[in-house]
Amino acid sequence: MGGSCHNVGMLARLGHVRRLPVVLFGLLACLVACGEAPHGDGGVPPPRQEAAARHAERFMVAAANPHAVAAGLAVLRAGGNALDAAIAAQMVLGFVEAPETGIGGGGFLLYREGASGAMHVYDGRETAPAAAGAARFRPFGVTLPWPLAVVSGRAVGVPGLVAMLAQAHAAHGALPWAALLEPAALLAEQGVPMPPRLGQQLAEAPLLGWFGDMREYFLRQARATPPRVVNPAYAATLRELARDGPGALYAGPLARDFVARARARRWLPSDLTEADLAAYAPRERRAMCRPYRVYTVCSIGPPSSGGIALLQILGMLSRFDLAALAPVSAEAVPLVAEASRLAFADRERFVGDPDFVDVPTVALLDADYLARRAALIDRDRARGVAPSGAPPRRAVAAVPHLPAARDGGTSHLSVVDGAGNVVALTSSNEAPFAGRMMTRGFLLNNQLTDFSFAPELDGQPHPNRVAAGKRPRSSMTPVIVLDAAGEVKLVLGSRGGSRIIGYVTKALIGVLDWGLDVQSAIALPNFVHRGEVLELEQDTSLARQAAALEARGHDVAVRALGSGLHGIERVVDGWRGGADPRLDGVARGD
Repeated sequence: MGGSCHNVGMLARLGHVRRLPVVLFGLLACLVACGEAPHGDGGVPPPRQEAAARHAERFMVAAANPHAVAAGLAVLRAGGNALDAAIAAQMVLGFVEAPETGIGGGGFLLYREGASGAMHVYDGRETAPAAAGAARFRPFGVTLPWPLAVVSGRAVGVPGLVAMLAQAHAAHGALPWAALLEPAALLAEQGVPMPPRLGQQLAEAPLLGWFGDMREYFLRQARATPPRVVNPAYAATLRELARDGPGALYAGPLARDFVARARARRWLPSDLTEADLAAYAPRERRAMCRPYRVYTVCSIGPPSSGGIALLQILGMLSRFDLAALAPVSAEAVPLVAEASRLAFADRERFVGDPDFVDVPTVALLDADYLARRAALIDRDRARGVAPSGAPPRRAVAAVPHLPAARDGGTSHLSVVDGAGNVVALTSSNEAPFAGRMMTRGFLLNNQLTDFSFAPELDGQPHPNRVAAGKRPRSSMTPVIVLDAAGEVKLVLGSRGGSRIIGYVTKALIGVLDWGLDVQSAIALPNFVHRGEVLELEQDTSLARQAAALEARGHDVAVRALGSGLHGIERVVDGWRGGADPRLDGVARGD
């Protein structure tokens, strides 16, 4: 999560609310905008695995924690398929990576059937309550600073992850649902040593202690000798979901407790109801696949902006010979950055929940349209403001890109099994530690802060404005790449809020254009352009090129850029995995 403490004037105007002094609002802003640990300590650590440990002949799991990988592999060894393994690994992540992901949040799953080659997208994005309106984050006529919105009850959406995984499992699973939850329940019951990443997050976010749930669970265990994480409440919840089925989260005691906790937040309490949870339905959507070089890149569509933006960037870059340029060089980075800047301008103008907004997906990915967009890219000089385009469906005014959402609390896992089934699953609570609220051993999401706080854009309804039952726009970008023969070449995804799009783009180009193995592509220095500044990962070789990039007209910011890329690529004798060395993850298989 990036950003600095600001908005003091805005806070002053809100100082009368709940009779809290202005200084308290300022500190709350710092809690989210400043207090989070930067993901990674600057620079890129070396891989924690030897190459041989990241190679497998039959199947593989890559995820952000070794315990999650072990759970997924155990399921595969027991005869489960890639979807089964992904569910088991995800439930473990909800324990060992609880600030990032869990059953109180949502996600997107991209699944490819090995036998038929069919591609499926499952949308488990959260939804706004029936009482939500366009001015949700404008109480008293003043737009809330994002950090204050995060810790409000109004940020909590109806969680979609469990319903989505259940829908995918009903269609493709091999092992019983209950069996897939038991590994995480056992682990949470027995406990594990404090994961290094979680320990770092807690050490560098001292204001978490302001929140009772955070004190009682995270901070109390971090202060133990030695630090250890155990969560019997989460184990009991998983066993309830195993016994009564996934619907138990959406009706009955679990649903009542979820709603009660959201509504108990004193600062702008939630208007979520049990009826909102009962009405939730995941969506199965069509995968978006487009050519890039000799490959076919497949991802997800709205309500995520990730797939559209990624495919737009690649479509523009296909006009340039990136393979002739050195990886993350001062010649290559500006091309990717300018394509990203243009894609983000279209993202802001056009993308929202397709159940509420007519998103011109086909037009935005039209080859002729992307050729015109690519013609705006100058190899030698950065543009000023990047305009949104006028895709064939309709003409629109050019607008500057609006500020992008901050880094998010998210996790990605990739799985391939012996039958060729493939899963790319990205899941999220939104901000790390979400809204600082827990019930039954898991965090409540703050995903509704992914909506635009401004209900209008250039006098028209914003495509990502809040509405009852609407899904907020996401940046999650799970990806499956096929080679020229139609075989799986690569499965990939990342954490990182709206920076996910840039992280995934970098790793894809690393493998497909620069010929790197997936681990080396993941470990390349990160660089991201979301429309405002070109961000370079601090303490890396790329950061040392800041002056050269500024000379080309780029506004440059050097920052800790904490991706969480996890991927698997096909090689001649099986599979080769990659785990982001910035986190705790590994890639293993048989």
